[in-house]
Amino acid sequence: MTFAKEESGGEPAEDPADKDAHDPYVPSRRRIERERHKRSRARRATALGALSTLVTGVVLYLVVVNAPGWPRTRETFFDAQYAREALPKVLEGLWLNVRLLSVCGAAVLVLGMLIAVARTLRGPVFFPLRALAAAYTDFFRGLPLIINLMIVVLGVPALRLQGITVDPVLLGGTALTLTYSAYVAEVFRAGIESVHPSQRAAARSLGLSNRQALRYVVLPQAVRRQVPPLLNDLVSLQKDTGLVSIGGAVDAVRAADIIVGRSLNYTPYIVAGLVFVALTIPMARLTDWITARMDRRRAQGGSI
Repeated sequence: MTFAKEESGGEPAEDPADKDAHDPYVPSRRRIERERHKRSRARRATALGALSTLVTGVVLYLVVVNAPGWPRTRETFFDAQYAREALPKVLEGLWLNVRLLSVCGAAVLVLGMLIAVARTLRGPVFFPLRALAAAYTDFFRGLPLIINLMIVVLGVPALRLQGITVDPVLLGGTALTLTYSAYVAEVFRAGIESVHPSQRAAARSLGLSNRQALRYVVLPQAVRRQVPPLLNDLVSLQKDTGLVSIGGAVDAVRAADIIVGRSLNYTPYIVAGLVFVALTIPMARLTDWITARMDRRRAQGGSI
């Protein structure tokens, strides 16, 4: 520590640098005013947003309830009695949709990755494999999912082949996997092709084989870049698991359909739809958050 002699008494004085190091930071008045103004603007914007939302909600409510057909619409689609009756059965059937999402989602990711790798293999010897993978993706992306489900769920049992299951849940999950693996394969292929060739060349120069370069260098980057579109495909798969009900599987949709067929009231469909929406929104918001995070890192020059 450096000391200096004061002119008045000759006593040692502390170095100003050491004094500044011990003093807490005191913001200037202008900075305090600026921060106060920013907080005031934020509170005012929040209040205005809440007020405008409340006014919009009230206006929409008045428009709906005063519409000519609202009483009949409320009785047909928003009956509280049928909603209370349908909710437990719809939630019980939803467990089947969740299990289908878990199993089919894992199968779709694995099969889609294999197809994408097959489409990106190099060399003339792999041309038949590339052609088969391309034909698979083109066919199942062009085939409507509902037709695929009808063929697999309703048509396969009609063959009466020994050893082939007739369980609509297994057959419906197979149809979902066939269709969605084609979409996911294209997502993975786009990620693989987005990796710069210099990455593969650098891996090869370090002594890695083509398979090792693909596994340890290319695929990790490709998957990381394609997380948002993959999550979007899983959101769509989550909704489409309700289509297995065409084969008689009692999921959330079929549970609602049974009550509707007995009562001729369509409130259970609304309940089932809201349950699916509630299940889908968290995954959709997660997708948005991951996308925004990756965009921020990309804008800042960081790695994805």
